[in-house]
Amino acid sequence: MAVSIVHRATGSGLATVGTILFVWWLAAAAGGPDSYAAFVNVFTLESGGLNVLGWILGLGLTLSVFQHMMSGVRHLFLDQGANFELKGNRTTALLTFFCSLVLTLAFWFFMLEKFNG
Repeated sequence: MAVSIVHRATGSGLATVGTILFVWWLAAAAGGPDSYAAFVNVFTLESGGLNVLGWILGLGLTLSVFQHMMSGVRHLFLDQGANFELKGNRTTALLTFFCSLVLTLAFWFFMLEKFNG
């Protein structure tokens, strides 16, 4: 049950927060260099690194994407009629949380290594 609730919450969060940020980014890009710089300054430090808000939104959206994706993969197998036994169902439910956390950490490790040399 928790996986289903989290799946719906992450989907709604991604749709709402992601759309707002995307439209804001498009408007800032269309508004010119000053508008775009103001948008970027909300999420970054002068050095170019992420500030607290940038980290929260970045990690939160990334974790939401991977959690929603892992839950979707789990539901794909459930829709095929597999994994309805209680033990297997519970195991895959826990695996969605574990895999999404591992994928989020791997993604950010890769990004930080790539851009910080």
